[in-house]
Amino acid sequence: MAKNKKKKLPLAYQPVGFVLSWAGGALAGMAFRKAWKAIRHEDDAPDALDPDRGWGEILLAAAVQGAIFAVVRSAVDRTGAKAIARSTGVWPATDKGGRD
Repeated sequence: MAKNKKKKLPLAYQPVGFVLSWAGGALAGMAFRKAWKAIRHEDDAPDALDPDRGWGEILLAAAVQGAIFAVVRSAVDRTGAKAIARSTGVWPATDKGGRD
């Protein structure tokens, strides 16, 4: 029975993972806007297609946004996995590989 439970849990975790990912993305977006305002004292980060912005600004914004998104995503994923493992006794990921 435990083996069968381990096979079904990752499938059952997918909707939870989706909601957590969506919430994490929203949280990361808010964190990036606050970080950009603190770094550059601007409300809007530069867009890659903005002709009035230089390479440095655009690449800095992309690097900060990517770093914040990765940290928030990892924290949300790990918190969700630990909560599932605590409540079910089974880790929700079937493999030990990294992100796809």
